[in-house]
Amino acid sequence: MKVLIVCSGNVDNFDFKMHQAFVYEQIESIKEAFKVQYDTFFIKGNGLKGYLRNLSSLKKKIGNYKPDIIHAHFGLSGFLSVLQRKVPVIITFHGSDVVFPIIRIFSRVAAALSHYNIFVSSKIHSKMGLNIRYSIIPCGINLDIFYPIEVKLALEKLNLDCDKRLILFASGFDNPVKNSDLALTALKFLKEPAELIELKNKSREQVNLLINACNLLLLTSFSEGSPQVIKEAMACNCPIVATDVGDISEVISGTDGCFITSFKPEEVVEKINFALEFNKRTNGREKIMHFDNKNIAEKVFDIYKMVSEDK
Repeated sequence: MKVLIVCSGNVDNFDFKMHQAFVYEQIESIKEAFKVQYDTFFIKGNGLKGYLRNLSSLKKKIGNYKPDIIHAHFGLSGFLSVLQRKVPVIITFHGSDVVFPIIRIFSRVAAALSHYNIFVSSKIHSKMGLNIRYSIIPCGINLDIFYPIEVKLALEKLNLDCDKRLILFASGFDNPVKNSDLALTALKFLKEPAELIELKNKSREQVNLLINACNLLLLTSFSEGSPQVIKEAMACNCPIVATDVGDISEVISGTDGCFITSFKPEEVVEKINFALEFNKRTNGREKIMHFDNKNIAEKVFDIYKMVSEDK
């Protein structure tokens, strides 16, 4: 079986392993476990017009590679993919596809025209509001990449100050959806001084070290689908404070040292203080073993087989 992965490549010095790591790790797991070949088509250009400029290049790629299936990630990538009708399309919707009304419109069109749809959380599917063939399959994580490391060792490898409380912010400060203003405001009112570390442009190995080195992971996003960084923190037994978006409350449910917060700054402060006072690692890893990429790969491959047999 030959699969063509279609997703955005709109980053300077784009690196599939880093900038679309969850897509890369998923398809590599499928390739390893099953007889699947894959190639990639990275979309260059922003907005609908920017995406549409890639249509002729995508058709040329399809003609040369002759895939059995196209697997597009995110709604606009799916919309571009369904504009050709020769190869069946599977679309995975990750969350940003339904946040903005205009993008949601094109995501809905794409979902209606695709052969099958995958939503990484039930909340995303409910916002789509279509009667379509679909499955809820969160993106998995590579448990060989994300694993607990002794805090002192992680600090030493990163050359970080071990005398200071460290809080890892779940994204870059410049992403408005991630709501860094709330995180930075809360930091001013903690019981003890702490440093907020930005998670941006890091390799998978560096992310693992940072999660293990920090006292907690803080996510204050306005919107999420099924954020990978939460599962990665769970895999490293890192305490978590997060707003109730996407499937986070389900993922961290019942894990001591992990807390859901509202968007009220005073509550964010309270929950961060709780997590710092917890002052130890969690048992998150044992609770998220079902997110192992090997398990997710099998579910996605079953959809590949079904769609391929329907051709």
